Amino acid sequence: MRRILVALAAAALATSAAAQGYPAKPIKLIVPFPAGSTPDIVGRALGQKLNEAWGQPVVVENKTGAGGNIGTAEAAKSAPDGYTLVIGINGPVAVNKALYKSLPYDPDKDLQPISLLAVGAQMLAVHPSVPAANLKEFVDYVRKNPGKLSYGSVGAGSGSHLTMELLKSQAKLDMVHVPYRGFPPVVQDLIPGNIHATFAIIPAVLGNVKAGKLKGLAVTSEERSPLAPDVPTVAEQGFPRFDATVWIGLLAPAGLPKDVLGKLAGETQKAMADPELRKRLGSSGFQVVGGTPEQFATFIKSETEKWTGVVKLTGAKVD
Repeated sequence: MRRILVALAAAALATSAAAQGYPAKPIKLIVPFPAGSTPDIVGRALGQKLNEAWGQPVVVENKTGAGGNIGTAEAAKSAPDGYTLVIGINGPVAVNKALYKSLPYDPDKDLQPISLLAVGAQMLAVHPSVPAANLKEFVDYVRKNPGKLSYGSVGAGSGSHLTMELLKSQAKLDMVHVPYRGFPPVVQDLIPGNIHATFAIIPAVLGNVKAGKLKGLAVTSEERSPLAPDVPTVAEQGFPRFDATVWIGLLAPAGLPKDVLGKLAGETQKAMADPELRKRLGSSGFQVVGGTPEQFATFIKSETEKWTGVVKLTGAKVD
């Protein structure tokens, strides 16, 4: 028994020492979406701040596919030592469990929330060939052409996917879903008219809207966005119960030592409070949040309940 107690004490001391020395080597940050996507932008901004604080490289690896499930699964199966982190969004963290028959990970059991990083409104952007100058005209046109219009999303279970599914349900629309791996390819296909519409975080489409290559018909925030003050909200245009924002957070494999979790959470909160970072991401359309692991866990639970309800209501499924 004494030897067992000594061994346990030694293990505890080793864990504490490892935590005190954390990080002692480069950290891998998995982004389950392409380079240049909004989760990638936020993840790289955070990684730069963590690198500056700790003097250890934060190496971003883009592991895309299956609506974010591939990269998230890799992170969930990694050692819970703080050297593998993952950027999470609505889909792989809070929605895909309701969409997929099975996942290679359990987001509730296999992931440790660290901090909510940023939230953002979306814009309904359409190709100029769609004869609509506002949301009402868009709804009327889609109703007259059931099954003939398509919309792109960043993948099954993403905010862009379920936001359109929510609109389809509330407005009684019939549209074809085309999933992509991130916003860049969505926009690339939307500009030439290969698809007709998308809900995208505002910075992903705003430049092309201003250039006249796309039309912005509505934003999903409660109030008009300062980035696009001339574009009315969805609520202004007849759908007052429409609530759909996208979010980005930081997670790790479950089982992270408390000391390591504390270091990660504390430094992440400090990074997201940095005025320069907040200004840079804010000018790109993000509302920088930050917060504790407990707050993020509560947020994820509420988002899971909300979007699981949307999946059941709309009948959304993986294509």
